[in-house]
Amino acid sequence: MTIRVLLADDQALLRSAFRVLVDSEPDMEVVGEASDGAEAVRLAKEQCADVVLMDIRMPGTDGLAATRLISADPSLAQVRVVILTTFEVDDYVVQSLRAGASGFLGKGSEPEELLSAIRVAAGGEALLSPTATKGLIARFLAQGGAADDDRDPARSARLDALTVREREVLVLVAGGYSNDEIAERLEVSPLTVKTHVNRAMAKLGARDRAQLVVIAYESGLVRPRVE
Repeated sequence: MTIRVLLADDQALLRSAFRVLVDSEPDMEVVGEASDGAEAVRLAKEQCADVVLMDIRMPGTDGLAATRLISADPSLAQVRVVILTTFEVDDYVVQSLRAGASGFLGKGSEPEELLSAIRVAAGGEALLSPTATKGLIARFLAQGGAADDDRDPARSARLDALTVREREVLVLVAGGYSNDEIAERLEVSPLTVKTHVNRAMAKLGARDRAQLVVIAYESGLVRPRVE
């Protein structure tokens, strides 16, 4: 299956570079380019995009607002947003994940990392850029002001619907571990882990793993680790 990629960046030169890179791969194609967030939302729907590479800082409707609109639109439930950011340690990334982005990638990443991010996003496994550490999202959420007294009580209550095993898997997902790594730690099959992850997503109303991680931290199930 060919991955349909939408490029959203106000810099035409960057869009051109991304297009050449993406279109050079046999399993993906660029289906549109947007110079602002409003255009990105429109094209995501018109072109049936699978993955949107979304810049944050754009004129008019910025990438953060566009990500919220895509995440909130049921007709765009299949669309995964990967945020492109100049600085990987950036408060905008926290807001982006909370808005529904599936992950983020620094603009200084290697071409292979960008292509890998598109593939894992399309497969529903996106969370962090390949160069980010497993604890990076915890630091982002800590920067975002998720103090103990600011935890979302509604999300905390929804955790009660999870089984003991599902909570255990959720903690490991929040730690940045892949299904294969979780399976090895729990001595079960990757398919079993995938089943637990999918059930946790359904019970918590998360559209992908990135939102699962945000819920895990904001509900207090996992505490931010600041290094």
